[in-house]
Amino acid sequence: MLEFTDKGIYCPRADVYIDPWKPVKSAIITHGHSDHARMGNGHYICHKDTVAILRLRLGLNIAVQGVDYNEGISINGVKISLHPAGHIIGSAQVRLEYKGEIWVVSGDYKLIPDGLSVPFEPVKCHHFITESTFGLPIYKFPPTQDIYTSINEWWQQNSAEGFNSIVIAYALGKSQSILHHLDQSIGEIYLHGAVANVNNTLNENGHNFPGIWVTPEMDRKAIKGSMIVAPPSALSTPWMSKFSPSRKALCSGWMQLRGARRRSGVDRGFVLSDHCDWNQLNEAVLATGAENIYVTHGYQTTYAKWLTERYHLNAVEMKTQFEPATGDV
Repeated sequence: MLEFTDKGIYCPRADVYIDPWKPVKSAIITHGHSDHARMGNGHYICHKDTVAILRLRLGLNIAVQGVDYNEGISINGVKISLHPAGHIIGSAQVRLEYKGEIWVVSGDYKLIPDGLSVPFEPVKCHHFITESTFGLPIYKFPPTQDIYTSINEWWQQNSAEGFNSIVIAYALGKSQSILHHLDQSIGEIYLHGAVANVNNTLNENGHNFPGIWVTPEMDRKAIKGSMIVAPPSALSTPWMSKFSPSRKALCSGWMQLRGARRRSGVDRGFVLSDHCDWNQLNEAVLATGAENIYVTHGYQTTYAKWLTERYHLNAVEMKTQFEPATGDV
């Protein structure tokens, strides 16, 4: 039912693409990150909580249709519905059914709840398309609540020692998860413009994320002992240096690797990801009951081989153009 083409994952029967990387007439978007939601498509379909994010990033005048989880739509006989992926707010898996054959495109997903996005729900299917960003046994993430506690403890210590704390996290998704769990009694929270833009959009749609937008005219020398949340693009820029004295931390699943923090030039690394670790990937794949697995971006070759040899599944690697930014993972 689905094909991997030079434009993206395509359903010929419905004439619709899922997360296309080239402009097409009709696109179903799993979530708002830039490697999955791109400009130039004629019509977009996404979860209703992703509509405002697409308009923020792709333009207010795009033609976009928002649907709820489990709300079925039919295109030329193909039954299509969106289901929670747990990746970020509004993230979705795409289920397509035609004549009893079921495919699920998972997009990016994680099984551990973050307190914001609707938790991942396994969807039974015959064919499952999965990412493999952390598709190696070395990636086994600690409990997320322990990480949030460690971030607050780090901030508290920095504040007591006269340092600002700068947390580097992707502007959409991870930043909001961190903000949701910050202990606001420790001090003020400030935001890079990229994070503030996303927050404002989400706050206008029912959320309530804290933080003060850092504007050019603001006296940053007056900011003491505070938390600053910024995207990876702000690292090693003059914007960062004006919060001195400060200590910097990067939140990413890559922080589990020895040397990753040092190479990133930060003082602290927190192992916090919006993707599945090794155990979560295996649990998710098996929960679908699918016999045919298509492994995309990440450790495709290794993970497909593992699924074939360990679980006797028909697993193959597929090349896509999904390439999450450092802070997304």
